[in-house]
Amino acid sequence: MKKIAIAAVLMLAAPLSAQAACAAKDFSIDGFAVKLQQGSGQPRFSMKGNLVNKCGEAAAAQVRIDAKDSTGKVIASKQGWPAGTSNIEPGKSVDFDLGRLFRYTPDMQDYTVVVSDVKAW
Repeated sequence: MKKIAIAAVLMLAAPLSAQAACAAKDFSIDGFAVKLQQGSGQPRFSMKGNLVNKCGEAAAAQVRIDAKDSTGKVIASKQGWPAGTSNIEPGKSVDFDLGRLFRYTPDMQDYTVVVSDVKAW
């Protein structure tokens, strides 16, 4: 009886998220574009893209954006989960805008975006 109780506790205590069978290569980022929006005060970024699940099962992906100076040195890096804690169904996509995570500095010249992690929630 103790073994059944222990097994039940272990199953209930299992993490809510797990590594997905999908990998970063199973996702693509389409139409990524960075725009600087001038308003009153400091300029704001718009860093929009479309995250596409090309895996055979539902999963979520974390996206990392690196801001680089004119020499290619990374001067700011931020990550986000475009779908939050929801899985993206196979063949489906979600739009994202992670610009709000960045603070503008004039030395930001180039930007790269990659899928940095994948999970199934």
